[in-house]
Amino acid sequence: MHAESDERTGDSAAGQEAELGSRAPEFIKSRRTLHLSWQVGVFVVGLAVVVAGVLMLVLPGPGWLVIFAGMAIWATEFVWAQLVLRWTKRKVTEAAQRALDPKVRRRNIILTTIGLVIVAVLLGVYLWKFGFVMPWKIDE
Repeated sequence: MHAESDERTGDSAAGQEAELGSRAPEFIKSRRTLHLSWQVGVFVVGLAVVVAGVLMLVLPGPGWLVIFAGMAIWATEFVWAQLVLRWTKRKVTEAAQRALDPKVRRRNIILTTIGLVIVAVLLGVYLWKFGFVMPWKIDE
């Protein structure tokens, strides 16, 4: 127990490594067969959630949110999932900080405005040419 507290007070790299690994209860980790069964269960549950999220990418539902929830389930037991979630969190944080940059924000507003103007012009041309008629009711 004392060595574990020493690892947590180390430098930041050692502190991050101390966080990696299984978060299973100690009585499960102490028995190899039980721990392996626990890992298989966590993997199967996480896989089911990730597959549901992938299906929600093409069907209605919050696909990406469910995929990340499955990754979080995996991250309770597997180091590779913990590393993927750390990388994803870092990239999302960087993107959010970039989006708050005044130059990037101004560019995004300009591009959005241009896109809306193009859509409005195309809609205006459609209404001018066909009137307010749905495409499947055009007689020509």
